[in-house]
Amino acid sequence: MATAAFVIAFLALGAAVAFVAFSGGPSQAREAYLTKGRRGFKIAIVIIYVGLGIAVPALILASQHSAEGSSGTLADEQGSHDFNEGKTLFRENCWSCHTLKAAGARGVTGPNLDEIGAVSTQRVVNAILIGGTGQGRMPANLVPGACSKPPCHRPGQDPTEAEQVATYVSQVAGK
Repeated sequence: MATAAFVIAFLALGAAVAFVAFSGGPSQAREAYLTKGRRGFKIAIVIIYVGLGIAVPALILASQHSAEGSSGTLADEQGSHDFNEGKTLFRENCWSCHTLKAAGARGVTGPNLDEIGAVSTQRVVNAILIGGTGQGRMPANLVPGACSKPPCHRPGQDPTEAEQVATYVSQVAGK
């Protein structure tokens, strides 16, 4: 759908350029439009401009769900509240460094989370707590709420942000 809009936009642009070129330049094209143009031509120009002005933005807005960065086998899955919060927090804090296909992340400095295989929630929480492997490449406690022995939240309270990220990453990494 987006490809069709892209092609149509360039065809319309090409038609406009051809019109200007064959009319003798911009001033001659304007004069031809205002004086010599037939009624159908004037209506077609208005339809093209209005169509492009409405259709292209509408297509972009309609396909905005694909801009969320979700791809892969888990793209259409609806997760729990903690899963979805973890996905949001991952996007806010982690995806500039890490690669994770399910989040649409293509980081360059951190490890590719799709290639490290399955990870447990505890492993992710521990990585957040100590800063990756503890070698200083990742800031420790980048996402608040990490602890050495989960659960990091008190009974009856919501999971911490670190636990939510860990829930998300443990369910999508390596899949």
